[in-house]
Amino acid sequence: MLAAILSNLKISDLFKGDLQLTSPPNIYFELQQIIANPDKSITDIGFIIEQDPALSIRLLKIVNSAFFGLPGQITTIKHAIAIIGVKELQNLVLATVIIDKFSSLPSGLLSMQDFWARSLRCALISKELCIYKINKSDLDSIFICGLLHDIGQLVFYRRIPELARQIGLLVESSGANEIQAENNILGFNHYQTGAELVRLWKLPEIIIETIGQHNNPDYAGVFADAASTIRAASYLCRMEHVDAHLNTFCNIPVEDLSDIIDRVHVQFESVFKIFYPTFN
Repeated sequence: MLAAILSNLKISDLFKGDLQLTSPPNIYFELQQIIANPDKSITDIGFIIEQDPALSIRLLKIVNSAFFGLPGQITTIKHAIAIIGVKELQNLVLATVIIDKFSSLPSGLLSMQDFWARSLRCALISKELCIYKINKSDLDSIFICGLLHDIGQLVFYRRIPELARQIGLLVESSGANEIQAENNILGFNHYQTGAELVRLWKLPEIIIETIGQHNNPDYAGVFADAASTIRAASYLCRMEHVDAHLNTFCNIPVEDLSDIIDRVHVQFESVFKIFYPTFN
């Protein structure tokens, strides 16, 4: 019976009847509309954000953290926008709203603290790698791409929790390849699912593609560099220290990689409890 059910399961089935999941982060698009309107100003952008005092406080804490390393204290959203830019603040809004959206799952299924810690490290490393490679074309979106690359896992644990648990136990007990296990059991994987979710949210194409192509190192599309950066960051975020036997990684000398990991560690310690406020 289970095989028969799974043979007909499609990614689209996971999004049926769950408006909370499929509804896009509205404040992100409100900001997008204001940004696109030449008659609107920084004051208008700040006004939208300040309607949510808790969000405003979190954003100011992030801006004043080691994440940016700014020399002076930023006390208003308008000042924050003037210093870090509209796009950067919009991405911080998107990150905090999505983390809140997936802030909890039934006890025992998945540690949300571990999930978001790993995702944030990946996002921070992605940005540092992008800066190192002077890839300015991807820099605006690369943090969000890294943060959301595994978002499909949360869809699995939310919509098909028992199957997600089975896959997790199989990978843990047998050392099976996670994506292969997902494809074998479900007929699709969490990267494909995550890409479909952010497509439903109407997020930028670079985010959709880097998630959907994460497990495809041969991908040569327009966002190939960004996808490669996220893959590298995903690998590195699982390492506390750069392997000594590596001379280079992604054409980056091991000494520079060590510096990147060290910077990310400082940034992570400063901002994780802000992005994920339930962290103790």
